Amino acid sequence: MLKAKAKKYLGVSFFLLEPISSLSKSCSITNTLYLFRYYGHVKPSKESFIAFKSPIGIIRVFERKGKVTAIDIAVRGSKVASSNSPLLKSAQKELEAYFDGKLTKFTFPMDLSSGTDFQQAVWKEINKIKFGQVKTYKDIADAIGKPKAARAVGGAVGSNPVPLVVGCHRVLGASGKITGYSGGDGLPTKRWLLQHEGLTAKE
Repeated sequence: MLKAKAKKYLGVSFFLLEPISSLSKSCSITNTLYLFRYYGHVKPSKESFIAFKSPIGIIRVFERKGKVTAIDIAVRGSKVASSNSPLLKSAQKELEAYFDGKLTKFTFPMDLSSGTDFQQAVWKEINKIKFGQVKTYKDIADAIGKPKAARAVGGAVGSNPVPLVVGCHRVLGASGKITGYSGGDGLPTKRWLLQHEGLTAKE
């Protein structure tokens, strides 16, 4: 039996209609938004997100106050959706150029303030990894001054709200071993993204 449970995301309240254990994993918390029913005071704007097809499934990009706040990949039930937002249209154009091999660096503004200080430090460090490059969780831990926090870094990587742009697919395990990826179809999606950037990883 399903139980309704109140949750909040980006300051907006929702009712959770499925148990937590049934939620599909994602690099982005918004990959579960389709399981929520809004009960707040302001109806969510239809222009707050855009959704389009890509080689790894439907990509949804979310906007709040002029910045991209979240991206999710191949969420169950996602459908193509247009938007009048110039920012979202620009984000779609850049992401499509990335998938076409014509763009390696994104320029649209993002808001990463939803994370803790530790998570934000990890996300900012990941964002420094360039197209076609990889780092390990240990590399990230060392870079943020937490050399013993590789496991915690892994948790922060999994909470990345804007995959593809903040390229968590470029973070590997020890010795360059491919590890889990919670966006899209998981490891097959991560392998596709790495190969798209001319990279390989140990299995």
